Amino acid sequence: MKLLGIFIKDWQSELRTRYAINALAMFILVTISVILFSIGNENPDEFLIGGMFWVVIFFSAMSGLSRSFVSEEERGTSATLMLIAKASTVFGGKLLFNIVLVFLMNFVIPILFAMLFETFVVRNLPLFTFSIILGNIGIAVSSTLIASIISKANTKGTLYPVLSFPILLPLILILIELTKYSIEGVSIGESWVEFAILIIYDIVMTISSFLLFDFIWKD
Repeated sequence: MKLLGIFIKDWQSELRTRYAINALAMFILVTISVILFSIGNENPDEFLIGGMFWVVIFFSAMSGLSRSFVSEEERGTSATLMLIAKASTVFGGKLLFNIVLVFLMNFVIPILFAMLFETFVVRNLPLFTFSIILGNIGIAVSSTLIASIISKANTKGTLYPVLSFPILLPLILILIELTKYSIEGVSIGESWVEFAILIIYDIVMTISSFLLFDFIWKD
């Protein structure tokens, strides 16, 4: 129940400040607008549209998920959390909050892409849906762990994207490939290798994050 309590605390705090929600909304709108102006009347192919789709998601996540633990350090509430909850509980609550944010973000972005780009036509919806779900979990887990690391650093703003890029790059590349397959109508059976890599990535990152967070949190 403490895990749920941490999630509710963060959600109520976000509803008051709307820092992450506003950052996500602004970045999504600005990035998609820039892409529209850049391509003009051109219709990007399936691979390019899939790449642009996940680039928007990646950089939107960078702008909105980086303050999971920074806000605790700034308010001086991290010591209180250490006293009232286990490290795994704190990480679980923060992770749940980031998962909700990522799913909200990735509910809006596909709709905008489908409305604005003619070539973004998903022919295999189950493949696309599974990719989004597993990709969201991977992004949320990785972003939460990185946010906990940078909360202890002095240069928080610049350190977050530097650490995020090498950790999330393999995930983004796999998701771009799966998005291309879903647009082309490739069956799930034909893309099982990419799915296996995606599942393994999520499992490894989740286990590693919970194991490492205890040392990061108490440092």
